[in-house]
Amino acid sequence: MPQTGEDAVTTAAAEGHGAPHAEPKALGMDATAWVALAMILVIAILLWKKVPAAIGKALDRKIEGIRQQLDEAAQLRAEAETLRNEYQAKAASAEAEAAAVVERARHEADAIVRQAQADSDALIERRARMAEDKIAAAERHAVDEIRAKAARAAAAAAERLIQAEMDPATDRAVVDRTIAGLGTTH
Repeated sequence: MPQTGEDAVTTAAAEGHGAPHAEPKALGMDATAWVALAMILVIAILLWKKVPAAIGKALDRKIEGIRQQLDEAAQLRAEAETLRNEYQAKAASAEAEAAAVVERARHEADAIVRQAQADSDALIERRARMAEDKIAAAERHAVDEIRAKAARAAAAAAERLIQAEMDPATDRAVVDRTIAGLGTTH
């Protein structure tokens, strides 16, 4: 079967594709050997310049810096814990003191109320006694006044009676009896 132009190009490409090619070489080494040689050379230069030691020192410095930061953080945390505990203790102390002050104030208020009640009871009792004393004094004064009026009334009545019934002869007999009665006193 004859091949057309397009088929001929495809066939030629397929035949060339599958055919073995020669590997490029320089100084008798292929590409893999050159890459390996370059890597060995780079590693040798790095070791010769002491790069791993420098990297190790840099990492050690970084580790030490991080360790110091962690130590500082731990110290700050411990200080913060201490401060928190102090403030909690102070808050608890202040709360207890406030409760004691409130309790003391309550007891003082109760004592003041009891004292005020006792004082008012004593005042009421004193005022009641004073009122009773005033009433008793007023009664005594009234009784004295009534007695005085009664005595005056009795004296006036006796005077009127004596004036009405006594004459000089009766008067003399009463005086003689009184004088005689004075001599016989017990």
